[in-house]
Amino acid sequence: MKPENRQPGWQGLTWRALLVACVLTFLCGFWVRQAEIVVVASQITESVPAIPAIAVLALLMVLGPLVSRLGRRLALSRGETLLVYCFVAIAISMSGCGVIRFWLALVGYPFYFSRYNAALAPLQQHIPGWLAPKDPEVILGLYQGAPDGRVPWGAWAVPLLVWSGFFLALWVGMLCMMVLVRRRWMESERLVYPIVHLPLELLGVQRIAPGQPAFLRNKVMWAGFAAAFVYNVVNILGALYPAIPSFGKCWDLNPYITHWPWERLWPLRLEYRPALVGFGFLMSAEMAFSIWFFFLISKIEGIYLATHGVDLFRVPFEQEQSIGAFLLIGVWLLWLARRPIAQAFLDLFRRHPEPEPDEVLPRRWALIGLLLSFVAVCGFCRIAGMALWVAVAYLGIVLLVALVCARIRAEAGMPLVWLFPFYQQSKVLMYTLGTKAFLSGVFPGTLTLMALLTFLSRGYFPSLIGYQAEGLKIAREARIRPRAMGAVMVLALVVGLGVAYYFHLTAYYKHGGENLRGGIWGTYHAWEQYTVAASTPTHPAPPDTYRTMATMWGAGLAGLLMLGRRFIVGFPFHPLGYAVGTAYGELLWGPFLMVWVLKATILKFGGMRLYRSAIPFFLGLALGHFFTAGVVWGLLGAYGGEAFWTYGVWFG
Repeated sequence: MKPENRQPGWQGLTWRALLVACVLTFLCGFWVRQAEIVVVASQITESVPAIPAIAVLALLMVLGPLVSRLGRRLALSRGETLLVYCFVAIAISMSGCGVIRFWLALVGYPFYFSRYNAALAPLQQHIPGWLAPKDPEVILGLYQGAPDGRVPWGAWAVPLLVWSGFFLALWVGMLCMMVLVRRRWMESERLVYPIVHLPLELLGVQRIAPGQPAFLRNKVMWAGFAAAFVYNVVNILGALYPAIPSFGKCWDLNPYITHWPWERLWPLRLEYRPALVGFGFLMSAEMAFSIWFFFLISKIEGIYLATHGVDLFRVPFEQEQSIGAFLLIGVWLLWLARRPIAQAFLDLFRRHPEPEPDEVLPRRWALIGLLLSFVAVCGFCRIAGMALWVAVAYLGIVLLVALVCARIRAEAGMPLVWLFPFYQQSKVLMYTLGTKAFLSGVFPGTLTLMALLTFLSRGYFPSLIGYQAEGLKIAREARIRPRAMGAVMVLALVVGLGVAYYFHLTAYYKHGGENLRGGIWGTYHAWEQYTVAASTPTHPAPPDTYRTMATMWGAGLAGLLMLGRRFIVGFPFHPLGYAVGTAYGELLWGPFLMVWVLKATILKFGGMRLYRSAIPFFLGLALGHFFTAGVVWGLLGAYGGEAFWTYGVWFG
């Protein structure tokens, strides 16, 4: 960062910045309701950063000079602009399909669909009235629309308040966890945080390629922007006019693989993802290599097992391997942070601990906050009727996976909210212990409540911790007061929940969830989980040896990779690459194979000088994709009618 770009002292959160953030979040809520709920043209909140946040940042950059002419005091500073950007990114993400939309599907499913499936009726008694409205008319209006189109807010008031407390407690717990690891990640390990470079470069807070022109004046950046723009425009024209050839969104390799056992490679597609390639260029070469390498190795592993008598569905259980790797890496990250955690514990007994002006809150309070938050969410589940040991185990796994998600965003910058092993936070307990272990005469509703909490294991609320990690990095680089950033993160959650509740319920009670093009997202996943809860009392599943062994194998291999990186110079494999390659490798392997080849070629023939000069091109590639496929096409698709549904862009 250039010295002239740093403002003296810390920048704080102002009332005008907070007001602007709240107003823009509410306006973005209209966009999200139209694009994702009513029309289902594009999931703009799935993007990382969220497309509305990028649109807000662009809007403020355009309006800034105009407002300055009216009076310098009216214009937002760069620090305030970044606070607004972080606020909107977090707040609008609450309206995403993997958060409140999924939560609504899980809350309403056992009550509405019991008319079609009598097995769901007994589950209703295990869901307290303060967790979900039980009035049949209220539930019917959610799915079929209310006669007058009005939301029965009185029936929803208590559940919304209670669940907001749960979301807030978990969010604060994750933020406290970030405070405890922040110093090590930023100052000791100097992680890259690739995604934060985009907003910082746009506002001129830093320059990642010294000696290059300013970001918006850099021709190399505009070349990358143009490449993404042309790619999307050609695809859009091809979708609107089929006679025009287009690039497509992937290269499907399945038609070339037609014989057993090579069919075990299915599905195999090389995805074209400009944002993954753009941000991926900033990750380490061994990370990019490990992702595609371990994905392909897992495919070969499946072929080997199938040809040696283990021809089971989903062999070699990549998701189960991934959760094993995630859990071990999570424990390892806590172990590496043992010193600040121990220091925080010792500070509890000191009358005058060392001041920490560069933290969101003192470490001792972060430790207390983490413990109290965990007790609060576990207590929530216990009061609702879940066995305490299940609540502690499940939520502990959720937090460990969230910590690894934050590490992935900090170290690799992969712009995906779905980058974790689906369902496995709960399934690892079930297939290891068997579902009979969750049947109890004292706590008969444990499995029902675990189904209700599926939005924590199949949805992406815990993975939004990545915004917390990046927000703390932005605060450090832009000299924003850490406590101001902490306030933004908490306030954004509260405002975002309110906006999400309002726009979802008003849309569903006006149109009816079942009458909309996409229904209520997550209904199919709710069916899966509640079916397990309903069938387990009569047909409990025993422990699954193969899946348990796959989890142990994943943890063991991740441990070996950690040791290799610690003791072998130039070790080419990264444990995080293995963890995400097995979790979501079908999407990731193609883009990161491209990244690895491009980065290796540039470094070999041009060295670090050429590599740094190329970085603006790749950031421009990501920016061009977000602008064209996200902002422009997202607006056209939301308000342009059915003709714009032909080219669906999904960022997850």
